[in-house]
Order: sequence, then structure tokens, then C-alpha cells
Amino acid sequence: MSEHEIQKQIMRELSMHHCTVFRANVGKVQMQNGRWFDTGLPKGHPDLYGFRWVDNQVFYIEVKSETGKPRDDQIRFHEFLLSHNVIHGIARSTDARMIVEGGLVGYGYPL
Repeated sequence: MSEHEIQKQIMRELSMHHCTVFRANVGKVQMQNGRWFDTGLPKGHPDLYGFRWVDNQVFYIEVKSETGKPRDDQIRFHEFLLSHNVIHGIARSTDARMIVEGGLVGYGYPL
């Protein structure tokens, strides 16, 4: 299954379990007029972010396929989130719900 399909499943699953979820499009694209558009988000920003309705706790989810590995900039962002004890992790399926509901910090990232 593609990361995009996994991402859609995660968004549906979390939305059905009392979370608000946003998809983050990161990067630069060249527009037809030749100018560059930058999303403004920092490099390595996870694919999804949102908050739990029960306590308004923020979370971040990096979506990967079964064999996908985090890039260096994603690991740096993970280290930043880790230093602030923010709920986040790598999800390869709807295991994102376990990360969010369990309040897990750094799930799935290499040690």
C-alpha cells in the first residue's frame, strides 16, 4: 500500500476517534510562472499533525510504507519533538491510533 493510501486511512481512523487531523504538505514547487512556492513548514515536518479532543494534546505522525525509513531531516525533527515530550511517531498503518491514544513519544524511530 502506498504512503498516500496509508495516510488517508490514518486520517479517517483518527477522525473517527475524537481527533482533528491535518495533512502537512512540505517542500517547494516551481509554479508555471517560474517562481518557487515554499509551504513554509520546516524540513522534516511529519506528514500529519493534529490534536486529541479529550485533552487538546497535540500529536505528529510520520507516515511510512512497510519498508520506509525516516530521512535525516525527519530524525532531527523527531529529536526536537522528543526534547519537548510531544506525542509523535512513525505509523505504517492505523497503528497511528495507538500512538495518539497511548500518548507515545518517538514510537517507531530508531534509537
